[in-house]
Amino acid sequence: MEKAGFYIKMDNDKVQCLLCPHTCEIPVGEKGRCKVRVNEKGELILKNYGVITSMAIDPVEKKPLYHFYPGTRILSLGTYSCNFTCKHCQNWQISQEKPEVVTSYSPKEVADLARDKNVIGVAYTYSEPSIWFEYVLKTSQVVKSNGMKNVLVTNGFINKKPLKELIPYIDGINIDLKAYNPDFYQRICGGKLKPVLENIKYLRDKVHIEITTLLIPGLNDSTEELEDMFQWLNSLDPDIPLHITRYFPRYRLNLPPTSIDELKEAYDLAKRYLNYVYLGNINLDQGRDTVCPHCGQVVIERNIRVINRIKDGRCPWCGQEIKGEFRNK
Repeated sequence: MEKAGFYIKMDNDKVQCLLCPHTCEIPVGEKGRCKVRVNEKGELILKNYGVITSMAIDPVEKKPLYHFYPGTRILSLGTYSCNFTCKHCQNWQISQEKPEVVTSYSPKEVADLARDKNVIGVAYTYSEPSIWFEYVLKTSQVVKSNGMKNVLVTNGFINKKPLKELIPYIDGINIDLKAYNPDFYQRICGGKLKPVLENIKYLRDKVHIEITTLLIPGLNDSTEELEDMFQWLNSLDPDIPLHITRYFPRYRLNLPPTSIDELKEAYDLAKRYLNYVYLGNINLDQGRDTVCPHCGQVVIERNIRVINRIKDGRCPWCGQEIKGEFRNK
């Protein structure tokens, strides 16, 4: 356990958490919506500090990050619970419940493990990393001081003040833009769209950023909504990599999987507005490789292994700059 930050005290020992836009008002003995920040005698306590439910060595592409040191590996770790309640959650066993088997690592132990495994750094993922903010902040500081990279895989639902404190230690981020309509966020995810859009806009020129959208039939896949989303991302930066991923039935949402034709149509539509579009959760040649937006040559090939042909951050055929972070940049 650890004392949490970003809260204010109220009357009758109630506290208001200011970490995320839910801004929960929490009476003594109760939890916030994330279920890990608890009011104990008028103080906000983080229950899951250092508590790890999942840990693995992953390809960085699995986050997914396709323009961030492609072909490398990263130490991935996550805790339990979340500040969203997505009906289609793919990791609901740890995001919506507390597993019986957990382990504990100090920030130094995480950094030492990453160094010993010869990976590029640490990814905070699997469940929402912002809910154990204090642990992620401390660990990312230690990891950074050891010359390694930090990655967030997040729903982007965090208030600006804590985000500003954390982001100097983060090198890459993938934000799950779950839809482009507020009703979906409220009804399906138990959250709000506006803060996520504001954070994407804020982060676009401060850290390497990629976006993931899971395409769910009948809920967030209308042509009008997708085109509005792609236009909005284009207005920020047409070079932001976008991952459109295939939905499969999970948790409390039992709809048919996204069809291959629909994924291809969304891909073609997105390519009108964005230079780097990928398809995930499906084995297709289309939407797997990184193609130079100027000359059309494949600059990063992804098949059995990743072949990165980018030289000094540019296409070796035409010299076009390729958005991203690369070892030889």
